[in-house]
Parts: sequence; structure tokens; C-alpha cells
Amino acid sequence: MTQRDSQSALAHQLQALQHQISTIIKGKPAQVADCVACLIAGGHLLIEDMPGVGKTTLAHTLARSMGLQFSRVQFTADLMPSDLLGVSIYEKDGGKFRFHPGPVFAQVLLADEINRAGPKTQSALLEAMEEFQVTADGTTHALPQPFFVIATQNPSEQLGTYPLPESQLDRFLMCISLGYPDQASERELLQGQDSRAAIRALEPVMTPAQVLAAQQAVLQVHAADALLDYLQALLAATRSGQWFTEGLSPRAGLAVLRAARAKALLSGRDYVSPEDVQSILPQTIAHRLTPRASSGRGAREQVRAMIEALPIP
Repeated sequence: MTQRDSQSALAHQLQALQHQISTIIKGKPAQVADCVACLIAGGHLLIEDMPGVGKTTLAHTLARSMGLQFSRVQFTADLMPSDLLGVSIYEKDGGKFRFHPGPVFAQVLLADEINRAGPKTQSALLEAMEEFQVTADGTTHALPQPFFVIATQNPSEQLGTYPLPESQLDRFLMCISLGYPDQASERELLQGQDSRAAIRALEPVMTPAQVLAAQQAVLQVHAADALLDYLQALLAATRSGQWFTEGLSPRAGLAVLRAARAKALLSGRDYVSPEDVQSILPQTIAHRLTPRASSGRGAREQVRAMIEALPIP
């Protein structure tokens, strides 16, 4: 099979994946595409929204459609790091401690209502998200591959929530919101079968090996010098003080490029266009930035205003 044939086959697989997820998550094609792009870019996803709009269903559907091992942790105020990572227990018969892996040892981890746990437990995820490993009692344990965290976050004004630290927000490649369904999609939900039964009936569209291959294919998507010039201009704009209180880090710039490459791959192209960067920029950087108070805009609106003000070179 030639490289072009391989790319075409991968594009068809990714389209089939998005189609299957959209049979469960109705009326949200853009959010579904962002979620798939985030995974094949090797990143983690934060979903900030009200309870009951399909965040958990999206995570479970994605894992099922890719044949990935799924684990869900309900974050609460009394959740301890060991409840997430695992614990070493002394075994009398063997005369030594044995590590019992926690729910983080999955390929898709749903950290549900992550901002209801204390900062110490939230921070327990940092090593797993960045290094794809967990260290317990001085021993490092590798996580299964691929490893993908989907965290849901309730609005900060709700009772019993803790803000995520900036260091942890920076580990999420994208932050999206599902929002309420449109009227036609909601009618389909009301008339359709229970979502849990529908998810159980799904057959995997991809295998874990194919997901890993897609992540490798993202790295091969070409970014021309002119595209990198445009990306650097956007990064410089965030640091100018005109739009935001503080600018993006180099790590954030690399995250934007990875996400744009993934978006190009979903479109069946082997090169990144400026439109790819523009389409993923609000989801990729808004959660990392604080708009200037004088703007009167939210972070996403400020990012969009910056895109419109900055010409494509």
C-alpha cells in the first residue's frame, strides 16, 4: 500500500469514527471532530459545561468506538490521590508490598467533575497526563497506550468546586463545551432508545493499534514555513499585552501546531492550512489565557477578535 493509499484509508476510518460517535452525540459535529482531533494529536480534553448535556456519554462512546479500555472516576471532595493512582498493599504470603493499579490505568480515563476534588488530588493527574506514567512508592509504572484523559468541569459558580491550577489547565490540549442540543436533535434523543443501551450495541470502528498509527500520522502532516510564521504571529499577539494579561508559552504553541495537524488529517490533507489553525485556536488556547479586563470579552471571544485583527501572512 502506498503512502497516499494509507492516508486515504486512515481518512475513511476517521470519518467513520466521527459518524458513529455522531449517532449517539446528536447535532454536535464540530465538538465530535474536536474530540477526535484532540485524541489523535495525543492530547487530553477538558469539557466545561452544565451537568446532563452528554459529557460522560461522549467519553464512553469515543472509547467504545475505538476499542479502548474505559475507566470513569467521579471526583469528589474526599477523593484521595491513591484512589486514582493505586496503592501498595503488604502481602503477608509474599512478604513484600504489591502495587494495585488504580482506575488511571486505562486507555480512556473520564475524570468526571474534576473541579469537585481538592487541588492535591487534581495534581495527582499531572504526571500521568504529561509523562504517561505513574510513580508510587518510588517505582514508576507505565500507563497503557494510547492514554487519553477526558475531564469534565462544572461551571465555577456552582457550589463545591475548586478552580483548576494553571499548570493543570496547560496539560489539556483542548477545552470545549457541548451546550444544549438544537430542537431537532433533542427530539431525536427523546424519541430514541436509552443512550447506555445504544453505546453497548456499538462495535469498534478502529483498534488501539490504528489509533496509535493515526497519532504517528499526525506528526507527518507538513507545516510550511509560511504557516509557522502565521502561528508565531499569533503567539506574539497573545504576548503583546493588547489582548491578554499574559501570553502563551512555547509549549502552548506546540500544542496548537499538533491540534492543527490533527485537524488537517481529519480533512484528508497532508499539510496544515491557516484555516486549520484558526478553527482550533479558541478551543486550544482560550483556557490558558486571561483577557484584559478592559476588553469586556470572555477568553474565547477575545481569541476570535484577535484572529480577525491579525492578517494571514
